[in-house]
Parts: sequence; C-alpha cells; structure tokens
Amino acid sequence: MALPRVEPEQYDALLAQKQARIEAQFADFDLPPIEVFTSQPQHYRLRAEFRTWHEGDDLYYVMFDGDKRTPVRLDSCPMVAERIHDMMFELIEVIRLDPVLRFKMFQVDFLSTLSGELLVSLIYHRKLDDEWVERVKPLREQFNIGIIGRSRKQKIVLDNDFVVETLNINGRAYRYQQTENGFTQPNGHVCEKMIEWAIDASAHAGGDLVEFYCGNGNFTLPLAQNFRRVVATEISKVSVRSAEWNIKENGIDNIDVLRMPSEDLSLILKGEKTSRRVQGLALDECEFTTVLVDPPRAGLDEHTVEQICEYPHILYISCNPETLHENLKQISQTHKLERFAIFDQFPYTDHLECGVYLTRR
Repeated sequence: MALPRVEPEQYDALLAQKQARIEAQFADFDLPPIEVFTSQPQHYRLRAEFRTWHEGDDLYYVMFDGDKRTPVRLDSCPMVAERIHDMMFELIEVIRLDPVLRFKMFQVDFLSTLSGELLVSLIYHRKLDDEWVERVKPLREQFNIGIIGRSRKQKIVLDNDFVVETLNINGRAYRYQQTENGFTQPNGHVCEKMIEWAIDASAHAGGDLVEFYCGNGNFTLPLAQNFRRVVATEISKVSVRSAEWNIKENGIDNIDVLRMPSEDLSLILKGEKTSRRVQGLALDECEFTTVLVDPPRAGLDEHTVEQICEYPHILYISCNPETLHENLKQISQTHKLERFAIFDQFPYTDHLECGVYLTRR
C-alpha cells in the first residue's frame, strides 16, 4: 500500500479533480449527471497492512512512497480508522520490547469494523511455536483484539479469524462476517452509500436478480428486498461460507449462493450445461430482469460482457474506471446509461469506485 498524504483541507478540491477526470474520460458516452458520494476526510480505512522495520533495537511501521526501496517511517496514520490508530503504535511498542514477539516479524495487518471490533494479524519469516502463543495471548485483553499469527504454511488463530461488521442501510442494520484475507470494502461509510445507491438505482427493476462475483454478499443481502429471488455466484470458498453465514444471520430467505464461475451459471441458465449444485432451485421458473457485477480491477472479459448484455437491467460496480470505460463501449451498444455514480473509497489517491445502472434500449 502506497503512502497517501492525508490533507483534509484539500479533500474537496481533490475530489473535484477526480470528478472532472471521470467526466472527461467518459465524455464519449451519453452520461447522465454524475452522482458524487464523499468519504470522511480522515480515519476512513477499516483495513490496512503495514510492513515493520527492524533497525537496531528499534521496531516501527513503514510504508513506501513511490517505490519499494524507499521506506517511510510512520509515527501517525490519519487514514486508518480511529480504532486502529488508537492502538497500533502502542501495540508495536509492546512487541518491540519482547524478543519472542518481534523476532523476524515483518508485517502487521489490521481488519476493523465501524463498531470498533478489531482483528490483528502478525506475520513472520519464521515458524511460530508454543512460546510465541503464550507471549502473544496477553495482548488480546490488553488491546481488546483478536490475534492471528502467520508464517509460511502456518496460521495460528486465537479465537476467531473474522470480525462481524454492522452496516446501516436505509435505517436497517445488516451484519456481515468479514474474514481475514477475504475481500471487504475498506471504507465502511462509503460502502454504506454504495449499497444505498444500488438499492435506489434498481428499485423498479422487479423480477429476479442474478449476481456474479458476490463475495460475502455485501450488495446481495440488502438488494434482495428489490427482487423476488436472488441467485449469486462466487468462486472463493471462504467468501461463500461468509455469504451463507450472513444470509442466515440477517434472516433473508430469497437468496441462493452458488460456488461456481459466473460462466458456468450463464450456461446453466441458457440450458447449455447442468450441475448438481442447482438441483432443486427451480431456476427455470426465474425471470432474471437484472444482473449485478462487481468485478476485480481487470474488469469483464468480452465473453462476460456478452452474457450480461442479455439482461434488461445491468448494475455494474467498478473499482477501475479504465476497464469500466472499455466494457461500456460494448455494453452501451445495447443498453442506455441511466445512472452514473462515483464513490470516493480511497481519498487522496487516484482510485475511484464507480457505479453504473443501464437499461436495454
């Protein structure tokens, strides 16, 4: 993770620059007015990873400014959530004074929630033993944290390897299991805005929803209120387990999550493939009016774009405007851009999340 310069007094101007860049980048499309959703100007990241640097008797966090050969010492970090910031420097001071805990530790990962639950992963270039476990145990109570120890082919979990996040969406609280090393949106308040926007954009779609790349069900669960049924796919076993936990925890009964590639589900829905994983789901009775995609930075391949263009409504969440622009060249041939939103998940960087809602022409 590169080092952003957190300058709250510059926040509005920097976001305006991002918006102007998006307007210029997508000027070749018939864009609706761009909806802009802001972040908190500081203490916005709920997930962060820091390298640790050993220098004589000293031990401290570093980030890299521009390249991986230029470490920058961190003595404060206003981008991370206050819960992380309030304990991370005390934590490393405790570790610095303990030869067992500091020996060959090279990274610390933090996963927090809006309510302040915190999981800390300590990562080492050595095998961890019983002595390490005994020395690290007191830190759980001292800092009120969950702890995971990692080294090559080794993972030691003290208590749980997940946190439970609560997102407030249009007045309803949704609880999500978020697993260490699983994908979650790092900016919780912006994530809430993204979900509320998606609900509003698809409010009148009706019918059933099919979702590709559903992760732990971040969008899936709240969007279920807009549709008769939701069928979602995800290939990560960890994410599928979390999604199933989240569905049960929130008492939602119209979602089915399938662990399979999106391409396989598309073929099944066309009747060109069968799978025992869909037995009993009566997918032939569904009327899929809408498709939701939230792909990785590489965007959608040409075949997947062809698949989603078969649906009357498309909800596309993108973490990469470049690949979104490329995909829209093909999608806009059959679908009209109805809504376009930008979400400032990563203040003080060039990164933006975009949301697009399209309907068939």
